[in-house]
Amino acid sequence: MTNIPPPAEELRILDHELWQLDARRAQLLARRAWLLDALRSAGLQAAPAPVPTTWPSRSHHPRRPEATAPGVQNVLLVLGGVLLTVAAIAFTLVSWGDMGIAGRAAVLGAVTAATLAAPVPLLKRGLRSTAEAVAGLGLALTVLDAYALHEVALSAVDGAGYAAASAALLAALWTAYGRVLGDLRLPLPAAVAAAQLPLPLWAVAAGAGDHTITAALLVTAALDAAVTLATALRSVRVVAAAGAYGTGALGVLAAGVLLWDAPDPSAAARAAALLALAAAIALGTAWRAPEARAALGLASAGGLLAVAAAGGVLRSALPGVWTVPACLACAIALLAVRGTWLPPTVRRGLWWSSATVQALAVAWTLPVVTLVLLGPAGWASRVWSGAPSDARDAVTVSAPWPSGTESAPLVLAAVAAVLALTFRGGPLRSLALSGSLILAWATALVLPAVAELPYPAALPAQGAITAAALTAALVAAAHTPPTADSPSAVGRFSLLTQAAVVPTALCLTLLGSLHLVALSLASEAATLAVLASLTAVFAAVAARRTPATIRAVSAAASLAYATGLACAVGASLDWQPQHIALLVLVVPAAAALLAPRLGDPTTTVSVEITGAVAALPAIGLATAELPVLALVLALCAVIAAGTAVREDRRRVGHAAAVLFVLAAWVRLIAWEVGSPEAYTLPVTVPALILGYVRRSRDAEASSWTAYGPGLSVTLVPSLLAVWGDTNWLRPLLLGSAALAVTLVGVRHRLRAPLVLGGGTLVLVALHELAPYIAQAMGAIPRWVPPALAGLLLLSLGATYEQRLRDARRARDALSRMR
Repeated sequence: MTNIPPPAEELRILDHELWQLDARRAQLLARRAWLLDALRSAGLQAAPAPVPTTWPSRSHHPRRPEATAPGVQNVLLVLGGVLLTVAAIAFTLVSWGDMGIAGRAAVLGAVTAATLAAPVPLLKRGLRSTAEAVAGLGLALTVLDAYALHEVALSAVDGAGYAAASAALLAALWTAYGRVLGDLRLPLPAAVAAAQLPLPLWAVAAGAGDHTITAALLVTAALDAAVTLATALRSVRVVAAAGAYGTGALGVLAAGVLLWDAPDPSAAARAAALLALAAAIALGTAWRAPEARAALGLASAGGLLAVAAAGGVLRSALPGVWTVPACLACAIALLAVRGTWLPPTVRRGLWWSSATVQALAVAWTLPVVTLVLLGPAGWASRVWSGAPSDARDAVTVSAPWPSGTESAPLVLAAVAAVLALTFRGGPLRSLALSGSLILAWATALVLPAVAELPYPAALPAQGAITAAALTAALVAAAHTPPTADSPSAVGRFSLLTQAAVVPTALCLTLLGSLHLVALSLASEAATLAVLASLTAVFAAVAARRTPATIRAVSAAASLAYATGLACAVGASLDWQPQHIALLVLVVPAAAALLAPRLGDPTTTVSVEITGAVAALPAIGLATAELPVLALVLALCAVIAAGTAVREDRRRVGHAAAVLFVLAAWVRLIAWEVGSPEAYTLPVTVPALILGYVRRSRDAEASSWTAYGPGLSVTLVPSLLAVWGDTNWLRPLLLGSAALAVTLVGVRHRLRAPLVLGGGTLVLVALHELAPYIAQAMGAIPRWVPPALAGLLLLSLGATYEQRLRDARRARDALSRMR
C-alpha cells in the first residue's frame, strides 16, 4: 500500500527535489559554457586546449557580454580619433602658447607625417582597426595642413580657387595613400568625397555664370557615376553613388530653374543642353549597368530629363498653348526605342518615362473636360431661359473657361492614338482600347466647346458622339468571344479585359446622353427634340437582338428619357404638375405591358424596375392636389395588380394592396374624414380574409399570424379614439365588436381574437365605468382604499397556492389555443 505523507512533509520533499534539479541545471550550463569556450580556442590555435581535471563550480553562472570586443575596440578608436582631430583643429585655428601660425604649421606638418606613417607598422602587427583610426586622423590633419599653408604662405590666393586646388590635391594624395596601403578602407572613400569639390569650386573661383557652375556639378556627377561603375570596392561605390545622386540632383534642379526662367530661345537652348547632359549621364549609367537595381529608375529619369530639355526649348519658341502638346510629342517619340538594340531595362525605363509624361498631359486636360461635362448642369436652374450663342457659352453657365486649354483635344486624341497603336495584341489589348475609347470620347466632347461651334450645330454633334459610343458598345459586344473559348487562367483574364470595352462604351453612352439632355435645357424645342430622339434611339436598340446587358441598359434608358419627355411635354403645354403626373403614368403602364413580352429575364427586370421608379415622379407631381394624388395611387395600384397577375410576379400583389389602401386614405383625407375606422376597416377586412384563407390552407398556422395584424389595425386606433371621445356611440360599437371577436375566439379556440377582443372589451368597460369609479372614490372616506388593499393582500396570501393553480390552468388553456 502507498504511504501518502502529510501535506507539510510532501511540500518539503517537493522543494528539495526542485532545488536539486536547479543545481543540476546550473552545473550543466556551466559545463556547456566551458566547452564552447574550449571549442572557440581550439579553432583559433593549433594546439587543443587542456581539459581541466575538475569541473567548474556549481555556483558559477557565466554571463554573456552585451558588447563584443571588436565593437568596444572600434568605439574607443573612433572616439580617440575624434578627440585628437578636435584638438588638432583647436591647435591650428586658435593658438598654442606664443607660437605663430608658421610654427604651428611646421609642428602640424611633422605630426601629420608621423601620423600618416604610423599605420604601416600597425598593419604589420595586425592592428588594422588601430591603423584605420590613425589613418583617419592623418587625413584630417592633411586638411588642417592645407589651411595652415594658405594662412602662412598663400594668404593672397583666392579662397575658392585655393580650396578647389587643395581638394583636388588632397583627393589625389589620399588616393595614392590608399593605393600604397591597400589594407586601409578609409582613404579611398575619403578621396572620392573630396573629389566632389574641385570642379564646382573652380567654376565659382573663375567667376563663371550659373550655366557653367551647373555644368561643373553635372560633370562631377558623371565622374562619380564612372567611379561607381568602375570600382569593385563597396565603400567607394557607396560614396561615389551618393556623390553622383547629390551633385546630379543639384545640377538638374539648377538646370530646370534656368530653363524655366530662360528669357529667350538661346538661353533656353543652353539650359536644355544641361538637362540633356544630365539625361545622357542617367541613360549612360543605366546602359552600362542594366542589371543594377537602380537601372530602371535611372533610365526613366533620363527619359524625363530628355523630354524636359526638348519641351523647354519648344516652350520658348512656341505660344504657351502648345507647350503641353510639344512635350507630349517628345514623350511619344521616346516610344520609338521599342525593338531597338538598347538593353531591355533602358527600353522599359524610357517607356515608363513616356507613359508618365502622357499621363501628366492627360491630367492637364482634366479641368476643361470636367467643365465641359458638368458645366451644362447649370441650366437646371434656368430651364428654357434662352439658347446660348455657341457651345462654349453653353458649358460656361456657372464657371469661366480656363485659358490656354485650346490644345486639349489634340492632347487627348494623341494619347488615344498611342494607346490604340501601342497595344496591338496581348491580354492588355482590351484595357488599352477602353482607355483609348474614353480619351477619344473626351476629345469629341470638348471639341465643340473649344471650336466655339454654334449652339444649333453643337447639339447634333453631341448626339452623334452618343450614337457613336452606343455603336462602339454594339461592335465590341459582337466581337467578344464566349466564355468556353478561354478555359485557362490567362484566357479568363483576357476575356475579362475584352469584356471591359462593352461596359466602358455603355457608360460613355449614358454620360453623353445626360450631357446632351443638360445642354438641351436651354431651349424648349431642343429639350423636346433631344428627349424624343434619345427615347427612340434607345428603344430601337432594345428592340434588336443585342446582348442582354445592352438590351437591359437601352430599355431602361429609353423609359427614363420617356419619363422626362412626358414631363417636358406637359410643361410645354402649360399643364399643372398634378395633370402632368397622369401623363407620366403612361411610362409605368407601358413598362408593365412590355415586360412580359421581352423574353429576356435581365431586360424584363430592368424594364420593371425602371417603370416602378418612373412612378415616383408621378406621385411627387400629384402631391399638389389630394384627389389627383389618390387617383395616381389607385392607377399605380392597378398597374401593380396587373403585374401580379403573372405567375412569377405574385408578390407584387402586396404592393398593389398597399397602394390601394394609400389611395383610399388619401381620398378620405381629401374628404376631411376624421374617423379612424374609415381608414382602418379597409385594411382590416382584406387582412382578415387573407388570414382565413391561410388558416384554411395551413391548419398549423398561428392565429396571431393570421388574424393578429388585421384585428390590431382597427381595434387599437379605435380604442385610442374611445378614450378621447365623450359620445356613447363609439364605445358601444367598439365594445360590441370586441365582444363578438372574443366570442369567436372562444368558439374556435383562437388565442389572438380572444386576447385582443377580451382586452379591448375590458378597456372599453373601464372607460365607461371610469366616471362612476371616480365619483365613488370621492364619496368614500380616505381610509377605505388602504383597508380594502390590505384585505385583498390577506386574501391573496391565504389562498396563494389556489391562485397559482388557477393561473397555471388559465395559461394552459391559452396555450392550447391557436
